[in-house]
Amino acid sequence: MVHILFLTGKLAEPALRRMLAELAPRAGFEYSVGVLPITVAALATTPWIERHHTPDAHVDRIILPGLCNGDLTVLRQSWGQFAIEKGPADLRDLPEFFGKPSQPAADYGMYDIDILAELNHAPRLSRDDILARARKAHADGADLIDLGCDPGTRWSEVGDTVKALRDEGLRVSLDSFDPWEAAAAAKAGAELILSVNHTNRAAAADWGCEVVAIPDTPAQCEGLAETIEYLRKRSVPFRVDPVLEPIAFGFAASLGRYLETRQRYPDLALMMGVGNLTELTDADSAGINVLLLGFCEELGIRSVLTTEVINWAQSSIRELDLARRLVHHACKQRVLPKKLEPKLIVLRDPKLREHGEETLQELAAHVQDKNFRLFAERGKLHVINRDMYLQGTDPFELFAEMLKRTDIDPAHAFYLGYELAKALTALTLGKNYTQDQALRWGFLTVPERNHHVE
Repeated sequence: MVHILFLTGKLAEPALRRMLAELAPRAGFEYSVGVLPITVAALATTPWIERHHTPDAHVDRIILPGLCNGDLTVLRQSWGQFAIEKGPADLRDLPEFFGKPSQPAADYGMYDIDILAELNHAPRLSRDDILARARKAHADGADLIDLGCDPGTRWSEVGDTVKALRDEGLRVSLDSFDPWEAAAAAKAGAELILSVNHTNRAAAADWGCEVVAIPDTPAQCEGLAETIEYLRKRSVPFRVDPVLEPIAFGFAASLGRYLETRQRYPDLALMMGVGNLTELTDADSAGINVLLLGFCEELGIRSVLTTEVINWAQSSIRELDLARRLVHHACKQRVLPKKLEPKLIVLRDPKLREHGEETLQELAAHVQDKNFRLFAERGKLHVINRDMYLQGTDPFELFAEMLKRTDIDPAHAFYLGYELAKALTALTLGKNYTQDQALRWGFLTVPERNHHVE
């Protein structure tokens, strides 16, 4: 049976031993625990570990604390024959670490839905601003940059703007009913024009590019069949958008129109403007985008148009890019879109972990220095050092009690205030809090530099 050496710090040793006593028989390994001469193992580096520990020869595998810093090469060169790796960042995740949770298939990440990112009111933007926004949209996952024009005014620079984007290697579409703007954009390299109906379809045959056919009146889908037939007869390439309506203005019926259109035209390319929901609903956009792309994937809608105007939809392109991969994999493999894409779980964490009262009490009994250990679980903030173990829900009250029991210099007070604010945020939203680590915000997580030195 394989023998695994787990390296840890002094404070985590009891909890680690309890967990391994239960885990090892289930996972099928023997183990030993190496306690490093440091209170918190996350503060250790691999060169420091190499100097302070020598593994026994009977060990087959060594697992380091997940948060320790440094290159494992240092240890491999010094210790030689052992298989060495970092474990999970939190020892409470060891069961899953050894349980080999199911991973997405090797082809996870494939997709078949294109994202059109609209730059609203493009004629009002400077050329540099358009290029900067387009580059960012492309980096976030957009396949086409859609230039949104202003109705009632003609954009004289549309052709030059399209050419500038094409010179950057970007694919471009134009959102305009003006035949002159459409012709100029197509000539400069735009590959798609949004949109055509009975008002401008007569000019579409002259543009030499694909167009989006929409109804004359979305609510009844009037005129769509006539526009489709008109474009077919003139060999104009097109895709169809029955138009998604906002909630309270025909949302359910508009979804029905997509179903009806697909049933009537099983081979036509369809498109959906998802921004009509994300921009016009008081809700974070990520969940809405995932739901709409699931509908699109099942129905064979292969392009979506989004915007990032309202503040709560500022990351819609990145959300759609993640969502299209998730729903494609789910539909292709016939599996639930669950436990596959944690980056889309932003507000709360996928799973809450707890140390438990027994572990924290035990930790408080063994801490021998004045540095504070902070925890947030079971609805309370927990503060531990050699002089105290405090619990509460109000960081101001906790800090006042801390000041009664020990002196805290201004720099450390600032640090504690910052960490307590993070901990309270974690409690409020249902997140895991780990001292000196960034809160997890899915794909929006920004790694945190540890400025605190104990």
